Amino acid sequence: MAAIRRPDIEISEFLKDNESSEKWLRSSVVAVIPAYNEARFIGSVVLLTREYVDEVIVVDDGSTDNTGAIARKAGAIVVTHEVNRGKGEALNTGFQKAHELLLPTAVVTLDGDWQHLPEELPLVVDPILKGQADVVIGSRYLKHTSKVPFQRILGHAGFTRVINLLSGTRVTDSQSGFRAFSLEAVRQIKFTSRGFSVESEMQFVASDRALRVVEVPITIRYLDHPKRSLLRHGFKVLSGILRLIGQHRPLLFFTITSIISLTLAAIMILLEVEQYRGDHTFDVIIGILALIFLINGSIALFTGIILHTIRGFVLDMIRPVFNREREH
Repeated sequence: MAAIRRPDIEISEFLKDNESSEKWLRSSVVAVIPAYNEARFIGSVVLLTREYVDEVIVVDDGSTDNTGAIARKAGAIVVTHEVNRGKGEALNTGFQKAHELLLPTAVVTLDGDWQHLPEELPLVVDPILKGQADVVIGSRYLKHTSKVPFQRILGHAGFTRVINLLSGTRVTDSQSGFRAFSLEAVRQIKFTSRGFSVESEMQFVASDRALRVVEVPITIRYLDHPKRSLLRHGFKVLSGILRLIGQHRPLLFFTITSIISLTLAAIMILLEVEQYRGDHTFDVIIGILALIFLINGSIALFTGIILHTIRGFVLDMIRPVFNREREH
């Protein structure tokens, strides 16, 4: 197995810093670990994570192995979904449980498959404890601290560029699951994505709610072959991103739909004109299709404008409330 490069900042040096140590001791930190069939590693992840947080919450998302039992024996609070609901719902459950238990200063999310290093948790949480961020993303690309397979680099780079452009929140690693959230952010965030597009959704939410996003370098290790096809996983993330565009950028989504429909309508109208010039007849089917596409394109355009206006009005009401909570 290839050697893992460590971040430039050593954990021991970080904890020697008086300001960081003092804030750490005065703060409560909860780790939330969504897990689905992670019996192989979950015990080790929980045991090591407990050294850096007040509580570890494992959301057993419908596992068919003994993930939940092992996590509980390792000292985690385990919340069980009877069926697999997806990572987004698992995080929602974990956030709700953390809020009910401790009202923590920070909530950290990490994966249960041992890719993330729990000993880097203080680095990820530090900007939250210092009041510098609402969301902290652990990035494997910020300082190239990880040996990432080439095909993953390509996929991550493509998704990150698209999501950065559409969401308005720029990061280097849009797919990282090692993150930290302030209590205010936990209260504000409710994920609607079921699968692994949940990380992408966070960028849209951060932009909508004016959350401060900071990245820190982390190390990710790849111990096994992917549990799922990278191509299939990529299509699932892409599908989730398209849904997020419709939800968070309705004007863009419906404008594109409108342009496509109106372009098809224009083509069919031109075909009708050419046919009429030739033999002075109309094709009824083409005429009906042209009308359908014309109506559909017009409706899509006005729908996008209306939803964009409503969305802007709602966000204008929400942001001041969140800013007041953050100031207090």
